[in-house]
Amino acid sequence: MPWEIENKTMELNEFLVRAKINTYASSGEGREQNLKDSSKELIYEENGWKYRDRYFGFNTFIGEEIIWKNEEMIWGMNYYGQILSKAVGAKEIYEFLKEALLQVDESMPFRGPKILNEENFSYRNSNSGSVEDFHE
Repeated sequence: MPWEIENKTMELNEFLVRAKINTYASSGEGREQNLKDSSKELIYEENGWKYRDRYFGFNTFIGEEIIWKNEEMIWGMNYYGQILSKAVGAKEIYEFLKEALLQVDESMPFRGPKILNEENFSYRNSNSGSVEDFHE
């Protein structure tokens, strides 16, 4: 029987937040697997759930996140980002990006907060829809 996403949104959101916090947001560059197609991949699994984040590039970058429940793909999304200023080094910028991504929450579990400003850095996250809009 297919996993019914409309009845399990809270469970999906909770897993998605745990997966994001335990992958790029906490480890960043270095712990991912480098694949033959030049992409980088991070995987998180627990209790029949599997999360995969695969991305290409550095600046600019594009990626996709996919979630499976009991080996059935139930959710996915794509993302894109870029560094808009050369005034600060990319390493510092990506450290700030990880800080932003650690602030993901269950109400909007896509990337980080809508806006985060800290000293010389500004993070903006724009999306439309809800977690239910990212499946099937």
